[in-house]
Amino acid sequence: HDELGFNAFHPPELVEAAARLGRPEAAAVALEGLGARARACETGWAIGMDLRSRALVADGPEAETLYLQAIDCLSHTRLRVYVARTRLVYGEWLRRERRQTEAREQLRDAYETLSEMGATAFARRAARELQATGEHPRKRGAHLLDTLTAQELNIAQHAASGATSKEIAATLFLSPRTVDAHLRSIFRKTGVTSRRQLRDLPLTSASREIRRDHTVG
Repeated sequence: HDELGFNAFHPPELVEAAARLGRPEAAAVALEGLGARARACETGWAIGMDLRSRALVADGPEAETLYLQAIDCLSHTRLRVYVARTRLVYGEWLRRERRQTEAREQLRDAYETLSEMGATAFARRAARELQATGEHPRKRGAHLLDTLTAQELNIAQHAASGATSKEIAATLFLSPRTVDAHLRSIFRKTGVTSRRQLRDLPLTSASREIRRDHTVG
């Protein structure tokens, strides 16, 4: 049903998916609905996403102008994830245009923001694009969770919930000394210095990602 609510977020996703799949007809249909909504509500997010979506199906100088206008418009909203995602697609466009230095700037900003927010899939996409420009992105923030083993992630979740080493050991059938060794490894890999700081990491999302990877594998 074409109603307000979460459905308002669908058209921009459809435009990006259609553009990446080389299906301009599908992109045009979604873009028409998105443009109508943007003109009706005139919010910064709607206008910014309309500009971003039009950039995805445009070429040359027109595409760049639309990307820059979209970033500027979205930067005045509180939805930082869409600014980062727009920098990501703009960076991808710049790389295809062989403007590597400019692409790195956009992709680096997108990677760091998306990593900090725990948007793992988009952060990985930005990392791949950065690597294609010849730059190796620094792992930081939530993206460092990728370095944890399944056991370490499990222990981190228990520790973040407030469980002591003895309690974790009893639950996982380990010795407290082994739990403490895992915690030291977790702290080293993620850069946190206390159990309290573990609560700020998106451990649940990382756990789902690991389960998904095992299922796919």
